[in-house]
Amino acid sequence: MTDFSQQDLEQLEKKGISKEKVLDQIETFKEGIPFVKLERAAVISDGILKFSEKEEKELIQYFESVRGDLALLKFVPASGAASRMFKAMFNFLEAYDPSQETLSTYIERTGDTAVQQFTSEMENLPFYEHIMDRVSAKANNLDEKAYLFVKEMLMEDGLNYGFYPKGLLPFHNYGKQSATPFEEHLKEAALYAKTGGNANLHFTISEQHDAMFKKEHMQAGPKISKETDTQFNITYSNQKPSTDTIAVDMKNKPFKDNDGSMLFRPGGHGALIENLNDQDADVIFIKNIDNVVIDENLQEVADSKKILAGVLTKVQARAFEYAKMLEHDTVSNEKLDEIKTFLENELNVRFSDNYEKLNPEEQLVLVKDKINRPIRVCGMVKNEGEPGGGPFWIYDSEGNVSLQIIESAQIDTSNKEQASILKNSTHFNPVDLICGVRNHKGKKYNLLDFVDAKQGFITEKTKEGKELKALELPGLWNGAMAFWNTIFVEVPLVTFNPVKTVNDLLKPTHQA
Repeated sequence: MTDFSQQDLEQLEKKGISKEKVLDQIETFKEGIPFVKLERAAVISDGILKFSEKEEKELIQYFESVRGDLALLKFVPASGAASRMFKAMFNFLEAYDPSQETLSTYIERTGDTAVQQFTSEMENLPFYEHIMDRVSAKANNLDEKAYLFVKEMLMEDGLNYGFYPKGLLPFHNYGKQSATPFEEHLKEAALYAKTGGNANLHFTISEQHDAMFKKEHMQAGPKISKETDTQFNITYSNQKPSTDTIAVDMKNKPFKDNDGSMLFRPGGHGALIENLNDQDADVIFIKNIDNVVIDENLQEVADSKKILAGVLTKVQARAFEYAKMLEHDTVSNEKLDEIKTFLENELNVRFSDNYEKLNPEEQLVLVKDKINRPIRVCGMVKNEGEPGGGPFWIYDSEGNVSLQIIESAQIDTSNKEQASILKNSTHFNPVDLICGVRNHKGKKYNLLDFVDAKQGFITEKTKEGKELKALELPGLWNGAMAFWNTIFVEVPLVTFNPVKTVNDLLKPTHQA
């Protein structure tokens, strides 16, 4: 049993975390989180929909016909710092001294392909000229130029891009001006998340970047408003301290810092289910901050979003009709069978084998429970060998089957059968979600009721030379939405264009 000191209890109160929550988390460390059991990969016509051009046009038209009556919101997780994006470049600054060796000798000696690509193509970066204006006079040769360029880009007395949030870095160069992901998301919102000239966006950001985002908002907002004839209503939130998770030592006791306080760590993107739960709209589009496209691909991306929104609004209209009928508890057996078939065929709901053995009242309760849930329509991209989660049919601990987005870290790859299912998966998750979070009466669901707490991650870390175990909450589009009704749709590769490292900005898809 964990005994909390007075200092511990004061710390919990300050963070807004209950003692019970911490004890639950410690219990999770003790029990461990079991691997997810895959039944099979979701593929086209078995868990993933693929539409013809004609069907796509109809879905776009359907969404366009209903969007005027809907409250739309674009929700953008944007708390990622750029430091990880520049990891290879920070290493380069530490390891390379232009006065001691040439750049080519350094690359040959270290085999550093990231630096090789960066230095040979850096004139294609959106901020190349801006940095060169600042350093070219100081450089005596090309090697020094490359070194000073990286230094100016990252260091605090330079542009300090290493500290920036990803969303505020220049990503695309349009000749006279460059554009940040923040701006590119506004342009997108104007195309598919606008009603009556207004587009609502919500960015989840880190507290230390609040002022930087608001400044960018003041500068870029009016410009994009004018270009797109759109009024942008932009709100922000930070990850809540109450979603941080306790770290434990290797004996599953709370890990203590040198000052005797318990160590809490951010709970990962799964914590954002709380931020999402604070939003209310008929249709919420979710897309990560670093996944943006240049202007020439905007229309294709917008059409893809409208197709997904068409799927959601169309299926939701029928689900609402059925939910209304079920309220009266006088549904005929034929109608109940019809609703069950709708749930199975349109919302991928699976009923357990003993459904047929239940009496009509119990069947009614079960069908009611299955239809009254938030719905998510998730775009899936053909697998091109990118790391990340993918769509699978999985078993839960009771043996029920459901459609989920699963990360490779949740899969026991030492099990041949599970590894083979993973290997045969055809699609992966680009984080492209359209969410319906209201019920048939227009009341918002409490999204925290639909989280599977057993789908988190335990990782091992070190702090000040001591080993510890950390707990990540179930991912926002993984366990945090485990009990939603789920539809997967194939989307074009152009919609997936993230920037994980600075060299990704050199890809043709980011060259305007």
